[in-house]
Amino acid sequence: MAKEGAEMTEETEYMIDRNAGKEAESLESTRDAKEMRAVLLTAFGGLNKLRMTRRAMPELLDGEVKIRVKACGLNFLDLMVRQGTIDNPPKPPVVPGFECSGIVEAMAENSEGFEIGDRVMAFVNCNAWAEVVCTPAEFVYKMPDEMTFSEPPAFTMNFVAAYMMLFEVANLREGMSVLVHSAGGGVGQAVAQLCSTVPNVTVFGIASCFKHAAIRDSVTHLFNRNVDYTQEVKKISPEGVDIVLDCLCGENTGKGLNLLKPLGTYILYGASNMVTGETKSFFSFAKSWWQVEKVNPIKLYEENKVIAGFSLLNLLFKHRKCGLVRSVMDKLLCLYEQKKIRPVVDSLWALEEVKEAMQRIHDRGNIGKLILDVEKAPTPLMASDSTETSEAGEEEEEPEGDNESKERIPFIH
Repeated sequence: MAKEGAEMTEETEYMIDRNAGKEAESLESTRDAKEMRAVLLTAFGGLNKLRMTRRAMPELLDGEVKIRVKACGLNFLDLMVRQGTIDNPPKPPVVPGFECSGIVEAMAENSEGFEIGDRVMAFVNCNAWAEVVCTPAEFVYKMPDEMTFSEPPAFTMNFVAAYMMLFEVANLREGMSVLVHSAGGGVGQAVAQLCSTVPNVTVFGIASCFKHAAIRDSVTHLFNRNVDYTQEVKKISPEGVDIVLDCLCGENTGKGLNLLKPLGTYILYGASNMVTGETKSFFSFAKSWWQVEKVNPIKLYEENKVIAGFSLLNLLFKHRKCGLVRSVMDKLLCLYEQKKIRPVVDSLWALEEVKEAMQRIHDRGNIGKLILDVEKAPTPLMASDSTETSEAGEEEEEPEGDNESKERIPFIH
């Protein structure tokens, strides 16, 4: 009996240990299911301020859609957010990113028009560089069946911005001429394609020499960004151009205004000349604005010229022009389905490779859009460790206040 009792005791202990192990595994699995991989900006500065981390998944708010992210876009604006060179930047720690594609995983109340499993693309008010995002349904759009997940992040911001500048602000029509800076970038390529949908539009593209071979066929005339392109443009079109799209600012503002024909429109939609080094430079900032030609309203009146500014993110998240943007998206999707436009993807990067991808943008090396592919495995020896080190080589400490309750910090207030 004693032997039988001992055997029962051993069996009972074994069952207890096994059940405890299962409970521990179940608890770990539950915890992992509530967490996600994300890129975190810990503070403003250089590339060492970006790190991979695990964070609590965002919870749905009223009217929102939860998306299992497949891919997200990387823009020059994200570089400026990292450096803190924009007005009212999001307060770190924050997950960057403004656009993504993926699959609808859940919906809150008052989020109509979608079903679980829908393939969608979306604008996000920061927090896009993660495995899961939540965003209001008004910022979400269904993907065409033939569109791959890597295409939408090269489509949403780039083509909507290009379309609205050309047609909503500048009223592009047959026979007009357009000058676009950074012609090899995502917006530049979108501008070139949209101009091709209007008869007899002349496109003057400005880009670095090493991009010319790849983009020469997309524009009418192509010039080196490091030479005085104004004289070259005027040799071809002595009167100037009808539309100037400037994402550089600085001295290019004055050049653009001087190139405008009467009733021409100059649109500023970026200020990349302010970014020179890896971190924010007050000297570059001051120099860029000092080089901006002072706008004289009387001179604009006398010369019949228009000067405008355009920010798609402010239009969406601050001015709440969601209906207008949706109508533009509908037109763009029709052009896409007619095969008249197609997003240009430069390259795909894993989330762990975000630093290398951002460096490529900083070096102006991309032709089209850089995409962060959430499911892509990082290239060996390229991706950085999830725990970053400071320039001194010491482990970078987590900033105070970086807790899981801050998974969504708005960019636009």
